[in-house]
Amino acid sequence: MTTSSDKLQRIERLRAVVRAGGAACAPMAGVTDRPFRRICRRMGSIYVTTEFISSVGLARGREKVRAMAAYDEEERPLGIQLFGADPKGMAAGARAAAAMGPDFIDINFGCPVKKVVRTNGGSSCMKDLGLMETIIRAVDEAVDLPVTVKMRAGWDHDSRNAPEAARMAEAAGVAWVAVHGRTRAQLYSGRADLDIIREVKEAVSIPVIGNGDVVDAASYQRMVDATGVDAVVIGRGAIGNPWIFDEIAA
Repeated sequence: MTTSSDKLQRIERLRAVVRAGGAACAPMAGVTDRPFRRICRRMGSIYVTTEFISSVGLARGREKVRAMAAYDEEERPLGIQLFGADPKGMAAGARAAAAMGPDFIDINFGCPVKKVVRTNGGSSCMKDLGLMETIIRAVDEAVDLPVTVKMRAGWDHDSRNAPEAARMAEAAGVAWVAVHGRTRAQLYSGRADLDIIREVKEAVSIPVIGNGDVVDAASYQRMVDATGVDAVVIGRGAIGNPWIFDEIAA
């Protein structure tokens, strides 16, 4: 499918937000609901993303799932994040999400929790780059909105394939890649690997967003200096501390 000129313009506008630098709030289940996202935007988060949302549930119009995808205009730029392992189901979910009018669709290839991994979604997809590519292309072809991805360093220490995954995602047409510097096997233990994030940045020409262990302006600057990323997404460091975005923007 040929990318429309309107879609290309939307992609470039979205990329410009990230290339301007700064920090955004990472999507977090049970945390990044509408009130929290509004607060983060007011505090300086450069964009916000919904909690991860079941593509199947959204496509089927489940009221509870649709409520999770609802947003307020002041949150823009806003993305709806979807998870799933079936390309057709992800495409259907993306169409349902796009009908709600977000600025972009984000694909979750990073969630490490068992209930998501058991369904072969989230970071489990990083074990199969072919499946990742099929999902990305299916979603991209289904909507006239920018598509972004969030991933991890890899499944485990022996398969840290984020640079390869990022190159594939770029070729498939994503607007940007966000990468957490831990593998799925690490969950949230140890330290985020800044070297692998730097390798991702060096592997592609699209914007790259770093993630992991940013808790204040100093750690934000360390991430940027060590990796060259265009921007940073902050997860746990923003819980109970949404003014971290104001601190970084100062």
